[in-house]
Amino acid sequence: MSSTNNTEKNRIGILIVEDNPAQALLLQRLLEKSGYTVSVACNGVEALAHLQEHIPSLVISDIIMPEMDGYDLCRKIKAHDGLKSIPVMLLTQLSEPEDIVKGLECGADNFVTKPYDKKLLIPRIRYILVNQEIRKRPISEMGIEIYFAGNRHFINSDRLQILDLLFSTYENTLQQKRELEITNKELKEASETIKVLKGLIPICSNCKKIRDDKGYWNHIEAYIQEHSEAEFSHGLCPECAKKLYPDLDL
Repeated sequence: MSSTNNTEKNRIGILIVEDNPAQALLLQRLLEKSGYTVSVACNGVEALAHLQEHIPSLVISDIIMPEMDGYDLCRKIKAHDGLKSIPVMLLTQLSEPEDIVKGLECGADNFVTKPYDKKLLIPRIRYILVNQEIRKRPISEMGIEIYFAGNRHFINSDRLQILDLLFSTYENTLQQKRELEITNKELKEASETIKVLKGLIPICSNCKKIRDDKGYWNHIEAYIQEHSEAEFSHGLCPECAKKLYPDLDL
């Protein structure tokens, strides 16, 4: 990374609002390592007090917090004439489509799902900041310009059409995520019920007893039953039947 980019990032202040000290510290270190100047508030009330004296380039807030949650904090920021231009990113589980609706209602600019991917978070922050600069320009009636996937795009679709498309995309993604979680759960349950015998097993060449880890010799049935979910149904093979009962017409 060039020194010019580092200088630009050092001028960018980010306010983290997180009531979990460990998670706040982890995120702070990640952002500072990427060259950003970071402040931390433990809840929405403390964040608003901080914003009265310091104006960051971005607010990253958890949603579930004591005293004032992330939705209320975002709503107050967007209702304040001196703060409403600050983009707000909410940290959320995004377990239901209603979470996005609540975010839109309070004026949130972006979401990051928890646990977040460190490799995706920094590009997402850059995405927000670049789009923030673009949106300072007058909005054309013909459409809007956005920065996405490393490129600038001009979208001239109707706003309701855009929302419908985004919501349907999210619902499809959420459905796929739920189906994947169910599949993973089923695979985990299946793997837990399977016990596999592997490795070198000492077995007597004559009586076929197996020596366990403690040095005791066990009948093969007892050993397999102890180390797997297998059960035995006893019978006689034709050769053994003839040897044991030669007079029987088998």
